[in-house]
Amino acid sequence: MNTIQPRLIEIKYSRVTLALTFAYSVLWIPPAGAQETDPAEVGSSRFSLGVGAAVVQKAYRDIDPEVLPIPIISYENHWLDISVPRADLKIYSTESFSVRLRARYAGDGYDADDSPFLQGMADRKGSFWAGGALRYDTKFARFSAEVLADASGYSEGNRAKLAIERRFSSGAFGITPRLGIEWVDSKFVDYYYGVKSTETRSGREFYAGKSTANADIGVRLDYRPAVRHTVFIDAGATFFGSSIKDSPLVDSSTQTMLGIGYVYRF
Repeated sequence: MNTIQPRLIEIKYSRVTLALTFAYSVLWIPPAGAQETDPAEVGSSRFSLGVGAAVVQKAYRDIDPEVLPIPIISYENHWLDISVPRADLKIYSTESFSVRLRARYAGDGYDADDSPFLQGMADRKGSFWAGGALRYDTKFARFSAEVLADASGYSEGNRAKLAIERRFSSGAFGITPRLGIEWVDSKFVDYYYGVKSTETRSGREFYAGKSTANADIGVRLDYRPAVRHTVFIDAGATFFGSSIKDSPLVDSSTQTMLGIGYVYRF
């Protein structure tokens, strides 16, 4: 029994990290963004709560997709913007522009027994990341940027992202395409996609990562049957840069997510 329990904990931990990763990708467009913000609400507190499910396919070799339940939680006021698993402190904020201190969790990585090909590899853990972020809302679109460092110390890496998104609406329906470019440094790539000399085997040669840029694209379809209620479908894909695509650990140049959910705005 003692030999089984740790493995069960690892499985639950892996699934939780993937669920939180998807929750963050969905909440990159906050639930409140699924409807137009009323001028009277600018600066007031807003809280949203919901639930959904997602299918996540990572790019590692022979790894199976996972179907995951996800919590959706969001709270925002003049100083805070929290969308699990991200928390922002607004150090400067106007109706359209804000400068933020950011902390968020990212479920990158894998457990060695997630795939037969990864057997003999050390687990690569998801990390908490901390740094700064900007958000600028215009009539055309929402622009955002973040620069983060690995606060957990697993990869000791850094990452930076630029993103743009815009919601188009027609009655109770909305569609929000998004596009992002993320740079990750060599330490990040080496930790999550590298192969140490002690991990080599036939067909899995030594690999040292280099910095690269990944492209993120996605689209969210939402429907608001009533003022406080929103249902959505969200699809996204990450197209990896060359130093990740060249890793012997991956057999795909993309990572994909597809989710559906419901959000209630208080």
